[in-house]
Amino acid sequence: MNKSSYLHISRCISDSIFRLISDSAHESGVEVYVIGGYVRDCLMERNHDNKDIDIVVKGSGIDLAKKVAGQISPRIKVTVYKNFGTAMFRARGHIIEFVGARKESYSRDSRKPVVEDGNLEDDQNRRDFTINAMAISLNRETYGQLIDPFDGIFDLENRIIRTPLEPGRTFSDDPLRMMRAIRFAAQLDFYIYPETFESIKDNSGRISIVSSERITAELNKILLCQKPSVGFSLLYDSGLLEIILPEVHRLKGVEKKAKHGHKDNFEHTLQVVDNISKKSNSLWLRWAALLHDIAKPKTKKYFEGTGWTFHGHEFIGSKMVPGIFKRLKLPLGDEMKYVSNLVALHLRPITLAQETVTDSAIRRLLFDAGDTIDDLMMLCEADITSKNEKKVKQHLQNFMIVRQKLIEIEQKDHIRNFQPPIGGNEIIRIFNIKPGRQVGYLKDSIKEAILDGIIPNNYEAAKDFLILKAAEIGLKPVSG
Repeated sequence: MNKSSYLHISRCISDSIFRLISDSAHESGVEVYVIGGYVRDCLMERNHDNKDIDIVVKGSGIDLAKKVAGQISPRIKVTVYKNFGTAMFRARGHIIEFVGARKESYSRDSRKPVVEDGNLEDDQNRRDFTINAMAISLNRETYGQLIDPFDGIFDLENRIIRTPLEPGRTFSDDPLRMMRAIRFAAQLDFYIYPETFESIKDNSGRISIVSSERITAELNKILLCQKPSVGFSLLYDSGLLEIILPEVHRLKGVEKKAKHGHKDNFEHTLQVVDNISKKSNSLWLRWAALLHDIAKPKTKKYFEGTGWTFHGHEFIGSKMVPGIFKRLKLPLGDEMKYVSNLVALHLRPITLAQETVTDSAIRRLLFDAGDTIDDLMMLCEADITSKNEKKVKQHLQNFMIVRQKLIEIEQKDHIRNFQPPIGGNEIIRIFNIKPGRQVGYLKDSIKEAILDGIIPNNYEAAKDFLILKAAEIGLKPVSG
């Protein structure tokens, strides 16, 4: 370990909370260590990103947690998980979790381990990766000493993801660790040790015993990486993507007939996700980028002389989104509707950018997109992945025209999220009719007239238009 690593360790445990834990453990006659992600991030100088501190105790983690919390403040609430022998509390900007050192064993088809009391070595053996198995002693005699039995410091300095024990055992015990390996590789810009990655491929089928919620949590973290394509490429190469997101897996590949070949829609999708990630940290916008071409395999057709088409893939893709969200236990409310809507609309601005932009088309786009219009435009710009720089430049210039038109039309007509100036109840009152098709027809006629620019978006113009339209179907106002 180099000198700077020692300096980092000293800095890591300089907070008085660690001395307090040390003193409390000494009084209680137990061994205590800080372990895992906090140590890893400390040595990487990433502590500003990690507020979680994991403390392992050779003894009762629950008892020590209560003692330390009481020393800090009697008002601190300690959350206890008796079944797991853990306790945690929040203090001084940290979430501090205490756990008794333990060893675990698993049956082949269960994620529930048999847990026994153990020592620090047992606890380090059960960790997922060498870089997460490093511990720093908080014991009075060895305070600040790094305990690194698997040479995690070497792997950290050389940017390697490797399991502490034989990888097949590590991944069989908890298959989610396969996704965590990929997530760490993407997050930290590390590479997965060849033997470790081969084991992920060998054990990929084991992911099926992991809950959708845990899988999705890792998927979301991969999507939120600076360059998500790294993680999704590894998911594909490992065989995991085919199991957890087969719709995205099926995008891979190029088919050729005669002289016509389409682009690799998987590689294109990953580039779109990376492009959008440079512009926005929105998880749901990144999901929309990942799923925007999801229906291309279903809609792919070849026509002699003209080549490949994917007609309707945006519409069919939007209908696939709810099923994917439901299976992955993603939110089925506004987030799902947002992603589905962006998938449905992602070709509209591209079409407008290739044509003479009419005010009517812009109004309809504003109406259909509502508050998502800015995100939709960002997605469409990210969707331009051609290697022809001249073509990309032309598309982006056309999008600038569309953006300017959107601003002008919105300022003039206030179409975004608009409701027709005259609603169904007023139509019923004006013509003294019952709710039904006539009311819907007249209300839609007003909306269409505004979107087509036949009338301005105001009450007086809408009322005059309504009277004329109603007369066409034999209705006359009885008041007003």
